[in-house]
Order: sequence, then structure tokens, then C-alpha cells
Amino acid sequence: MLKTNVYDMSGKLVGEIELSEAVFGIEPNQAVVHDVVKNHLANKRQGTQSALTRAEVSGGGRKPWRQKGTGRARQGSTRAPQWTHGGIVFAPKPRDYSYTLNKKSRRLAMKSVLSAKAAEANIIVIDSIKMEAPKTKEFAAFLNAVGAEGKTLVVTAAVDQNVVKSGRNIPGCEITFANLINVYDILNAKKLVVDQAALAKIEEVFA
Repeated sequence: MLKTNVYDMSGKLVGEIELSEAVFGIEPNQAVVHDVVKNHLANKRQGTQSALTRAEVSGGGRKPWRQKGTGRARQGSTRAPQWTHGGIVFAPKPRDYSYTLNKKSRRLAMKSVLSAKAAEANIIVIDSIKMEAPKTKEFAAFLNAVGAEGKTLVVTAAVDQNVVKSGRNIPGCEITFANLINVYDILNAKKLVVDQAALAKIEEVFA
């Protein structure tokens, strides 16, 4: 039975909560996690890179010198790839890098990274993450109080602009919501700070 402590925003221990074995207690599958992270990064690519081929660069319509008798190598155009201002041989063109993975793999990867974080004791459960007003200093003090220094992913149950604005300027701190968590962000963070209500939503979806 997996259990973890529950803290308030001042870092005080307020209770204990049982974690779902189906979500936080599985054997991590590194191969599937790798596939999902690779897919996530590929889907983020803009794919807008572009260069001109020799057919697209301007100029080069005339043969630079006659074929024979000059002693120089034969050339047909000043826009061939070996010339300055020539075209690119295999010029990159705008393309879509995104592709899909099946739902089963994505779910397994999510449960794998959550289980790994739980095994490393890097999940910090907070009874309620709320801010009365956007206060970066107070939010930083909260993270320090619960031991979430460095790269931290804070997960709340729903969108709270006060929380988002309080944490967005803190180096290494990322704010997300229970319905938007992804494998890459969890893997990239050292600590996972989760609102108790958000934890219940995550277990409901992935259990």
C-alpha cells in the first residue's frame, strides 16, 4: 500500500493519503516513456525551416564560360551548389513533423513517470494550492517550505490565474493543471507538487 504525506502551503504536515497502486505503483517502462517523449518533442516542432534549391535561387541562367578551351573546370551555372550564392543540395522545406501514438502507450508512459516519481519520493501532495492574489514572493516561500527547490512542476485541479501569475516568474517552476499534464513535463521536473484535488483527478483518469 502506497502512502504519502499531505502538507499545507506553509510546509506543515496535515495528514496522510493513500496513492493508487495502478497509477503510482507500477514498474516503469522506459522504452514507452522514450517513445512518448520523442513524440512530444516532434509534435512541438514548428517545421517552418526552408532554404532554396538551385532551381529557386535567382541568377545563373547563362553558362559562365565556354565548355572547352579555357583550362578551367566545365560549369553550366553560377547557381550550382559548389558556387557562392548557389542553391542548397537537399534544401529543407516546411513540413509537419507530428505523428500519433496509440492511447495505450501514452497511458502507460504517464503511469510509468508518475510511479518513478513516487518511488523516488519526489511527489509532494498539498491539501490545497491557492493564492489570494498574485504574489511571487509568497509562492516562492511556499515552494521552499515544502522542499521543492530547483525544477518543479506544480499541478492544480483547475485554472487559477493567481497561482499561475505567482509562479510564472520563478526560475525552474512550471504551473500546469490536472487535465493538461504530460510525460515530458513530469520527467523534466525534479519535484512534482500536486494539489490534493488534482491528485484525485489524475487517479480517476489513469487508474
